[in-house]
Amino acid sequence: MFTRRMLTIVATVAVSLVFATAAFAFAAANTVPATTSGSGSNTISGYTITNVSYGLDTTTPTNIDTVTFTLSPAAATTVKIQLVTGGSWYSCTDSTGSVSCTTTGATVAAANSLTVVASQ
Repeated sequence: MFTRRMLTIVATVAVSLVFATAAFAFAAANTVPATTSGSGSNTISGYTITNVSYGLDTTTPTNIDTVTFTLSPAAATTVKIQLVTGGSWYSCTDSTGSVSCTTTGATVAAANSLTVVASQ
């Protein structure tokens, strides 16, 4: 016959086995997709900006409506400009190196620099 002590040990082992089986079943159900990781480097070269032109508003010539320029190399996918240090960024369109930027709200008086950011 089982003594009380033996019953306690058997019950403890049985409960432990149930928890171990449940934990193993849960862990065994995990799947991790294949991923890649790596490191590399390459040079970063700048763009050359030429032929900068500011288009003034015809009604209010103190406002700058557009900024156009030539970008070389011409393969930029994103081009943005800033006319005031710390000011708004304006999106531009690049058509094979001929860039046009609409600068709604920009004024001649506030414009203190032309910052161009471009990337491929």
